[in-house]
Amino acid sequence: MLDEIGTVDAVGIEERVAKYTTRSLKKASKVQGLKLAVSMIDLTTLEGKDTPGKVASLCRKAVRPSEDLEIPPVAAVCVYPSMVRHAKRHLAETPVKVASVATAFPSGQTPLKTRLAEVKSAVADGADEIDMVINRGAFLAGEFAEVQDEIAAVLENCGDAALKVILEVSELETYDSIRAASFLALRVLREGDFIKTSTGKTSLNATLGNNQVMIEAIRDFYLDNGIAIGMKPAGGIRAAKPALQFLVAVKETLGDAWLTNERYRFGASSLLNDLLRQIEKERTGAYPPPYYFSEAAESY
Repeated sequence: MLDEIGTVDAVGIEERVAKYTTRSLKKASKVQGLKLAVSMIDLTTLEGKDTPGKVASLCRKAVRPSEDLEIPPVAAVCVYPSMVRHAKRHLAETPVKVASVATAFPSGQTPLKTRLAEVKSAVADGADEIDMVINRGAFLAGEFAEVQDEIAAVLENCGDAALKVILEVSELETYDSIRAASFLALRVLREGDFIKTSTGKTSLNATLGNNQVMIEAIRDFYLDNGIAIGMKPAGGIRAAKPALQFLVAVKETLGDAWLTNERYRFGASSLLNDLLRQIEKERTGAYPPPYYFSEAAESY
């Protein structure tokens, strides 16, 4: 497969992403970038202690992150399948999507029939988007056709819901494997679907390096086929500064057409507050305390 799609120059990737960290956004451009990043967030809660009340609070914050009405809502709220109906009740009349992890997240280690049933249940309860995990065991065993067939089966059961395919890059180990897994998904997906780095449940999540490998795969696939697939780095992006670096990578690799939440997302739970703090700092010259926006959201 690598003979067909090409291998990854790991040194070249690291040199390129190092340059993104030297870019500097100032004044109005920085504020524009911060607000764009807010609009790209999949605000996420994936804990065993999730409750309908917690999801309701998250939905309120998703729709109105700040008292500043110039700050946009986030892209989606991402929850476990059992919480989809609760999220949908609060977001049905808003622009914020309901996303749900599925397919035995985060391990993917249940029979395919069980994984597909979970997808069907989430879609039936109103999920607009499904975040699935690939079968990493099958991929690492070289069973590429099996991995691709499973992605296709999940997509078929998504109906009109968008599909985000999680590669779990830390378990794929090499840039070559990440590129190969990206192409397995890209060749199945539709315009409006995504590939995604991570579940956020492993020790290594989204980095500028693995993000670069994946967006270059998206670029190469688009140039060959004309199908625009989205990208979602997830896990470990907690602060505004690295989020802006990811956006620089997108602009310089894929262009402005991908600088929209229809084609680029951040999987994050703590990133939003830091983006809001940075916006407030640009407006007033002073940072609000870290807890300010979490507490303020409770009153919206």
